[in-house]
This record gives sequence, structure tokens and C-alpha cells, in this order.
Amino acid sequence: MRAITIPQPGGPEALVWAEVPDPEPGPDEVIVDVRASGVNRADLLQRQGNYPPPPGASAYPGLECSGVITVVGADVAGWAVGQQVCALLAGGGYAERVAVPAGQLLPVPACDPVDAGGLPEVACTVWSNLVQVGRLGAGDTLLVHGGGSGIGTFAIQLGAALGATVLTTAREAKHSRLRELGASHTIDYREQDFEEEVRRATDGRGVDVVLDIMGASYLGRNVSALATGGRLVVIGMQGGRKAELDLGALLTKRASVAATSLRSRPLAEKAEIVQGVRAEVWPLIEAGTVRPIVDRRLPMTEAAEAHRLVESNDHFGKVLLTLG
Repeated sequence: MRAITIPQPGGPEALVWAEVPDPEPGPDEVIVDVRASGVNRADLLQRQGNYPPPPGASAYPGLECSGVITVVGADVAGWAVGQQVCALLAGGGYAERVAVPAGQLLPVPACDPVDAGGLPEVACTVWSNLVQVGRLGAGDTLLVHGGGSGIGTFAIQLGAALGATVLTTAREAKHSRLRELGASHTIDYREQDFEEEVRRATDGRGVDVVLDIMGASYLGRNVSALATGGRLVVIGMQGGRKAELDLGALLTKRASVAATSLRSRPLAEKAEIVQGVRAEVWPLIEAGTVRPIVDRRLPMTEAAEAHRLVESNDHFGKVLLTLG
């Protein structure tokens, strides 16, 4: 088969479309012929040499895909050759075929099967962090950083669907579309202090949950923006790895800070998250309450251009790489 390889870490030009060995399924895996794969920030980090795949995972980038099952492992039940699926991956989505643990498969919901290639990673990341970790519920207030990203556009929709009031940071040009997705208050992070805007929008109370992709550079202001009992959930480090944490502020607010990643979790934990998404998020997609937001589709051979686009932050929603 062919896949996007990374012979040497570097810029987008480091991505090379090459012939590689076909994947061999284990007894608990299926082979999926890939139709589309979503581009995620983790793929950019892997290309740069800063985020190697976990032991045993495919060496090729790509943390989610959609496609058709072509081979079913001996111990797999409930899935059959010919089924259209999408899947959460530890790697390997930028390829013509990929081996997938059966516990990480999802049926394609009521959306375009190509667009479904950008759903599993964002759905599992957002649901696990907002619901399992952040305990977001009806009547809560949520702040989503990076609202125009794939994660952000999904988190805004899911938060609104759960009955939360959603605030988000993004470039001003994206604000009208974010309000259409369910954001009640949009903040231009380049011109406005989000901490002050949160206080203004919540009458000084603060937000119950912050979903943060920035890390160190936002840590102090995120804690300040929390309401009493608030939960800060960090899922990215675009603003750095290390910062000073004011424990006194946390104690005063009885607040908490959590940081999570999805890729390196054990298979059983991933399968549990996938089942939670299927049970609680897929019905929202079927009903049209939540939908995949796709900025554009590019051929898999143009992976370098897709990475340049995501690095520019000019996209809105997901960028997809497609085959066929």
C-alpha cells in the first residue's frame, strides 16, 4: 500500500507519499480501507519529531479515519467486511489501509462518509474531557479556547447540546460562524483579554469549565476565570509546557486542574471512551444537533499543504485528507 511517511522530522515537506508494507490485523483488529483521515495538531507535532507514536502503533501519522472494513480478525465480533466505519487511531490514518482495534470502531453516523473521517478524534477528545473529566452539565458555563479549530467547533456544539452556556476565544473573523454553532459569547483573543471578558459575560461569577489548548501561557488567567468549584481541563500545550500555578487561587475557589491526552491511553480506556461517544454523542449527530465542521478536503498526496493550512490557523473546523 501507500502511506504518508516521515523519513526525517521537519517542516511540511518532510511528509513523503511512499510504498510501505500492508498492515497485518491482529485477532482483535480489522483492516479498514481508508476513505478520509482528519488532520490534527498531534500530526504536526509528530512530523516535527516532538510526538512519537506509542509503542506498537503505526509509524505513520493520522489519529482518525473513515472507510470500509475489508478484513476482520479472528476474534472480532459485531463487525463485518463491507461495513462503512470511522475509527479512533493511535496512528496510521494517512494511508490507504490501516489496522484498527475493534473497540475503537464506530459506525458512520448520519453525515457524509468522508466527513466522518474527521469525527472520531475530536468526538472522543471533547466528550471525554467535557463530560468525564469536566463534568459539564445543563446550566453550566463553558469556555472553549480555539473555537475555530476542529476541537473547538465540536466542543461548542456539544456544550450547547448539553445545555451549557458557551463562551469561546477565536479570531474575530470566525465569530459569526461560532455563534451559529451555539456560542453565546465570542472573544477576540488578539484584541481582548479573555479573563476580563469572562468576568463581564458572567457578571463576575466565572465559568464552570475551561477547555484549554494553550497550556502554560493561559494557565494563570484560566484559573482566574474559573467560578467557585470550576474545572480547568488542559488538552494542549500550544502556549508552552511550564508555568507557575497559584495554589492559593485554586484553594480559594475549590477549583481543580486536570490535563489529559488520548493517544497513549490503554486500549481498554479508549474502547470505553468510544462506547461513551457512541451512546451519548452519536444520537446528537443523528438528530442533526451536532455535525462535523469541515473546512476543506485535500487529496492525501497533498498532506504537506494540509499541514501548512492547519499551522496557519486560517481554517475553520477540520481539514481532511481523502483517497479515491
